[in-house]
Parts: sequence; structure tokens; C-alpha cells
Amino acid sequence: MPYKALETQEFKTLMKKHILKTIKYLFSSNQEFSVACEISAVNFEPILPKEIYHSLPEVTLFMLANYSFESASLEDEYLSFEAGFGPENIGALVQIPITSIRQMFVGEYPILINIAPSSPIKEVEEEIEDEENSMNALLNNPENAKLLKKKKR
Repeated sequence: MPYKALETQEFKTLMKKHILKTIKYLFSSNQEFSVACEISAVNFEPILPKEIYHSLPEVTLFMLANYSFESASLEDEYLSFEAGFGPENIGALVQIPITSIRQMFVGEYPILINIAPSSPIKEVEEEIEDEENSMNALLNNPENAKLLKKKKR
């Protein structure tokens, strides 16, 4: 990502608030909408059959219309709704973590794009620790130690 400022917890929190407010606005306006989200973060109750789950793309678009819209609810961490899947229309409660929502649409119009990382953001201390561990691993390899000694001469 070209902008380090967008890889911070502060930006991720800002995007989460924006997504929550947008969904609340759409609900209060009784406006049906769609969300594109990272399917690996989505929970299904009951769990979908493997063949159906594995047929879903990595980023899946869910349309909240009709019964799915009527059954939708919003908590601090999840957007939930009921939907049917596959030819048998297998019913499941879909729970999407707010931070895994990548885009939102009303009709064909994109109204929100979330570029904040959905995975936990590494703190600076963790990055320093990772660098130290990498250097120790490098120096503990006898072959690398030989190369470093040669270079110092």
C-alpha cells in the first residue's frame, strides 16, 4: 500500500465508524444495498455445505434485498442477515465483520470503498521485534556469519 498513514489502527477505526454510519443511514432510509466482503471472515449459521462455501469467490457480493434486508441487523462488530444459498436455497444466518466489508453499493452505484486492512495491524514494537528476530536468525546461520565476516574486511 503506497500510503503508510492508511495502514494504521487510527485509519482502520475511522473506516469502521464510516461503514457503521453508512449502514445505519441505509437502514433508517429503508434503502436496500449490497456489500462486497472477504468471504474468509464471514460466519454462516448453520455452516454451509463445503461445495457451496468453496464456490463463493474470495470477495463475495451479498445483496441485502427483500427478506435478507428485512432480516438484517447491525451490531458494533457485525452486519447480520439471513440468506439462501445454492439450488436448494439453503438458509443461513450470515455474519459479516464490519472491517471485512470492502465495498458497498446501492443499485449499481458504489457508495463506499474500504481500503483499510482487515487483518490486525502490527504495532511498531512488533515490527522492531520481528526485525531483531530476523537478524538473529540470519546471524545464527554459520554460512551467513562467514559472508558477513568477509564483507567486514
